Amino acid sequence: MAILKRQKTKMIQEKTAVEKGFTGLFLALCVAFFALPLVWLFIAPWDGQPNYSIKWPSWTLTNFAEISKNPYAYKSLVNSAIFSAGSGIAVILVGAPASYVLSRVKFKGRDSFLYTLLLFSSIVTGSAAMVPLYLLALRLNILDTYQGVILILTGGLIPTAIFILKDFTDSLPRSYEESAQIFGASSFRILKDIVAPIIRPGLAVIFVWSFVQAWGNFLVPFILIRDINKQPGAVMMYSFYSDGGQPVIRQVAAFSLLYAIPVMGMYFYVNKKYGFRFYGGIKG
Repeated sequence: MAILKRQKTKMIQEKTAVEKGFTGLFLALCVAFFALPLVWLFIAPWDGQPNYSIKWPSWTLTNFAEISKNPYAYKSLVNSAIFSAGSGIAVILVGAPASYVLSRVKFKGRDSFLYTLLLFSSIVTGSAAMVPLYLLALRLNILDTYQGVILILTGGLIPTAIFILKDFTDSLPRSYEESAQIFGASSFRILKDIVAPIIRPGLAVIFVWSFVQAWGNFLVPFILIRDINKQPGAVMMYSFYSDGGQPVIRQVAAFSLLYAIPVMGMYFYVNKKYGFRFYGGIKG
């Protein structure tokens, strides 16, 4: 009996070891799948003759010097920052009050309204929405303007932002607001001085998410912006292609690194400040 028990225990241990081995192999493949493009992103810009493979670079700054010859390259990164920061701020200014109202005011069909809003914002996107959006921008006379791109990007991001921020606001105890109302605080004062500081991690999540979404958006500025001085980096990237449609890898690699630095910088800043421990309600 004891022998059978030991054999059974040994079989379970061997099975567990095999499962751990397959799990480790799967995780290693996943890490390699995502890590190899990042390794190429950091190595290829410093290589005099980069290609699609990962190899030790022949260190040079020539690729960045070629980028500097393009008078619109660095300007496009500034434009991307304007579009992204403007969209992020606008999403917070609109999404925070809207999520607070939807969290505190109960009406029939509220949840259905939220899910419908989120559903349509997910379905009617990209090329399917560009024709009506273009006609709307034309009628409002906001084509080829920073404001037009920011407004349209903001409109596409607000439904998801409201949906996320509502969860943060729901976790806020009503007693905080009731105490402020006893002392005569207005609704705006409550939102600004009580609600906003407590849901600050949620606001940080939304701002970073909105910034990244706007930073990487190609279609909206490509359709709405004609002035090359106003084009963002996502559109300018395609100027580093030859007349035959082939990418000039040296320039694409260098510009890709410059294009990724602001987003990576924001990631490290938020990670240092919040540690990506985002949650609503009270901080324990």
